[in-house]
Amino acid sequence: MSVIPLVFTSGWASGINAYAVVLLLGVFGATGVSDEVPAALQRTDVLIVAGVLFLCEVVADKIPYVDSVWDTAHTVIRPVAGAVIAALLAGENGSLPELAAGAIGGSTALMSHLVKAGTRMAVNTSPEPFSNIGMSVAEDLGVAGVVTFAIFNPVAAAIIAAVLLVLGIVIVIFLASRIRRFLRRRAQRREEKRLAGAEGPWPPG
Repeated sequence: MSVIPLVFTSGWASGINAYAVVLLLGVFGATGVSDEVPAALQRTDVLIVAGVLFLCEVVADKIPYVDSVWDTAHTVIRPVAGAVIAALLAGENGSLPELAAGAIGGSTALMSHLVKAGTRMAVNTSPEPFSNIGMSVAEDLGVAGVVTFAIFNPVAAAIIAAVLLVLGIVIVIFLASRIRRFLRRRAQRREEKRLAGAEGPWPPG
């Protein structure tokens, strides 16, 4: 059962930035830093694709409203990635059934993704872009730091990930009113665009 802390931590991190998790674990495995990383994540083609997608996420995640669209598109991708990474880690370790590991990694990734998406909706209600950029940088550094720490001390890293997940849920609940305002404003803008398109151009005078 020793792989459970790493499975949980990778799931939490995947819900925030799955491409960073694949890239970090792959690099740690390919360079010999860790023997826990499965060979599938160390493949050159996997690392290249993960690197390109990571760069795309770094850019998209720092642009207000674009980040929320990106999060919506990754509502399925991040939990699935968390489940796959967890199953691969369990298969490499052999101490936890892959199906159970996938369930842990996928459900944890889904929860952390919902926290990330909800928090970002609240942040996007602010007119200035700096809070959005600061939030994104903090998430990037947090994922990198916790995943790296998990390679050397998986239990402590899992505790940190669990605390961050719980804090994130509490923050999202606290910011629920701002999130609802954001959703109402977005729905209103869509309705205004729809009505403007239905009216069409003004007839010539």
